[in-house]
Formats: sequence, structure tokens, C-alpha cells
Amino acid sequence: MTSFPSVPTFDAVRRWYAAGADMEEGLAELARRIRRESAPGVWISLVSEQDVRARARLLKEKSASLDAPDLAERYPLFGIPFAVKDNMDVAGMETTAACPAYSYKAEKTAFVVQKLLDAGAVLMGKTNLDQFATGLVGVRSPYGACPCSFNAAYISGGSSSGSAHAVARGLVSFSLGTDTAGSIRVPAALNNLIGLKPSRGLLSSSGVVPACPSLDCVSILALTSEDAADVFRTADAPDPDDIWSRTVPKRTSVEKTGPFTFGIPDTLDFLGNTAWEKAWEKAVEDMCAIGGRCMTIRYAPYKEAADMLYFGPYMAERTAVLGDFIRSHAEDCVPVVRDIILGAGRWSAEETFRTLYRARELRRMTTADFEHMDLLLLPTVPTTYTIEEVRRDPMTTNVNMSRYTNFMNILDLCAVSVPAAIARMPGTHADLPFGVTMAAPAFSEKSLLSLASRLHTFVQKRGLPLGACLQ
Repeated sequence: MTSFPSVPTFDAVRRWYAAGADMEEGLAELARRIRRESAPGVWISLVSEQDVRARARLLKEKSASLDAPDLAERYPLFGIPFAVKDNMDVAGMETTAACPAYSYKAEKTAFVVQKLLDAGAVLMGKTNLDQFATGLVGVRSPYGACPCSFNAAYISGGSSSGSAHAVARGLVSFSLGTDTAGSIRVPAALNNLIGLKPSRGLLSSSGVVPACPSLDCVSILALTSEDAADVFRTADAPDPDDIWSRTVPKRTSVEKTGPFTFGIPDTLDFLGNTAWEKAWEKAVEDMCAIGGRCMTIRYAPYKEAADMLYFGPYMAERTAVLGDFIRSHAEDCVPVVRDIILGAGRWSAEETFRTLYRARELRRMTTADFEHMDLLLLPTVPTTYTIEEVRRDPMTTNVNMSRYTNFMNILDLCAVSVPAAIARMPGTHADLPFGVTMAAPAFSEKSLLSLASRLHTFVQKRGLPLGACLQ
């Protein structure tokens, strides 16, 4: 039997098992490959080969009496390998949030991770992140800077940096991360992946180290929209222990199979990255080619909401949940993370309430846009940087990565980042992925994922690979 699929989409893995491959040997081989091939800075902890084998044997025992339809219903993620960002609890494993002084051994598995395990998925390890999920670059970690899966000189994006790299390189079929300001969408775009940021509260945050609890979203990285949809269907469940949990209203979104309308901002800045500006223009053409009608919207309200997250009192929520620890362990924290979180405590209660009121006004203003369009299309990020460039200027580069991501949770939108092109960085020989983001009001996941699939399929016909699996 051939090796575990090198491009491990769910369909490929299922077909491999159906052809007679042995799950235990296949996953054990994958565990060895992860240790052999992973770049530095991707993983914080790995499940041992022995434990991976034990998990596979248990799944085989539990499924032995099930026919194919019953197996698919009982274990929809049967034998699918995955990773989780190391701010999520897994019983018996350390949770570090990329801060060794903060680490603890989890006694209980996070609700959303347990849902995936119950569905038959196989955990391979826990991935690196910007410390305390504070950053969009993937460099702010004592466990090393996670590189882009296409070119190790460039950033993977953060904060879910390792989660994206592992999927892009075919080391796992999907991964979980968190997305408060863009922490799934940014690394998805920089690693040629689908990145689903669901509506706030649909995926439980119980057992997840908080960053900004009112805005945090457990999110999904996958090679295809269909795989992301499978994970989302499995993980989407109300959690009585999560005060932020909410359920989809009875009127939910439906798949978009016909014509649609998408809005684009009236002003965009690619910060001098002419290659990605051209890739954006091509992506808009591609959206029209798959049935879209383009309209222009006023971007100012979205930008105002985005600025609230990094330049307003929303940042103080990080101080509220992590400030006490960081004040007492200042020397154990990455300096830029420490300074950001402790510096955010300067906002007054009066300023906070004024910002919350204005955010409600902006939400109402932007909601009106969606009366005329099905989705908002944006470049996920305007440009990218080398790891060295980020180290030289950690603040400006990080803020630039957030330009088109920060407003999503404040305005209660869901979003999917979709691979759109591979473009050569100006003045270099580096060919790097460019992605676009589709955004729509909360609970529009099904329609967004169907449109994401249409665009992704269209650009794949031009030779765009899945992740970096063929690199």
C-alpha cells in the first residue's frame, strides 16, 4: 500500500482507507513524517507515535461492526489527522499559549476539540502561535518564528502560524486556530489555504485561552472549502459552559449556486506591493467570471471599526484577561506582547462605552450594505514581509497585516479567506500566495463556503496547488 496521501484532503484520505490502507500504520507513518519533515517553529508539542497508534486501534475497534453509511454518520471525521493551536486544552497535554511560564497540564479537553475527537478525528499535535494569540505575524514566540510554507524567509502569518503551516505542507488534513483580529485569515492567505472564521460564538471557546473573549472565534484551516465545511458542521454545537456560545437562527444561509453580487471597497492600499495589487484585480475578474456582479461600497465605516481593535479600548480586554499574569511574569513574556497587553490598560471606562456605542452605530451602517450585496470581497492582507523585516519593525508590520481583517468580529461578520493566486514579490525571486476574503453577516457560513468553493475551483484550473503540498 502506498504512503499516507501527500495531499491529504478528506476525500483523498477516505479513498486511501477505502482502498485497503491500514489506519494505524498510515497514521504512524505520518507521525514519523511530521517529526522528520517539519520546519522549526511549527509545533510546540506532538502526540507520540505510540499514542497515535493507540488512537487508531481504538477507532478501528469501535467501528468494526459498522457498515459504510453508519460509519460516515457515527464518525464523520474517521481517521482524519488534525492539529490544534496551543492555546486550546487537550487532556494530559501542556497548554502553553506560547509562554512556557504560563503553561499547565490540561485536565479536560476543550469542548470544540472533543467534538472533533468524538467524530473520529486523530490529533497529531499542538502548534506554535504568536504568544497569547497577540499578533498577526507568527514571529512573536519563544518556540521560534514559524516560516511561510512556500518560502522560509517569509512569515507564516499569525497568530495561528503553526496551524496554517502544518496544513499547507500536508502534515495534517485540517487544523484549528483562533481568530480575533485575523489570526486564521492572515495565515490562510499567506499559506494558500481556506481559512474559515465563523460567526462569533458558533464554535465553543470553552477550554481555549482567551485573548479578547467577546471577540475570539475558534476557526478552521483546511485545503478545501468542502473540508472546512465538514469540520464546521461537526464542531458547531451549543456549549452550556461557554457564556459566549450562541446558535444559528432558524433562518440560515443556503448555498449560492447562481448569480450573486459582491462589494469591493472604494479605496484600497497595497503598500507598494504591485504584484498583489494585480492579483487583486484578477481576483475581481475571476469573481465576475463565476457569476458575480461587482459593486463599490464606501469603506470608511469598516476602516473605523478596524481601527477600534488595535487603536482603541477593545485592546483593554486583553489586559483584563491576561494583565495580572503578565505583570507578575514580565520577564517571561515576549517584550512586544507584554508591552501591547499592559499598555492597553490606559483606556477609561468612559472611552470604552463611547467606543461600544459607536461600534453599534457602525454595525447598523454596514449592515445596510448587505441589503444590496451578498458578500464583501477584500484582499486578506495588502502585502507580506520577511521574518527579518518583522523583527526590525514588529509594530508597523503587524498593523499592516490587519488592514482588512480587524473589523470582522466588531461588526459581527463571518468570513472565509480563499486562495486566489501565486505572485512574485516585487524585486525578488519569491513566489508567494495571495488570498482574498469573502465576508457576510453572521450565520452566512454555508453561502460563503459555497462561493469560496466556486472561486477556489476556478483558480485551481489555472494550476493553483492545494496549500504548499506540491512545492
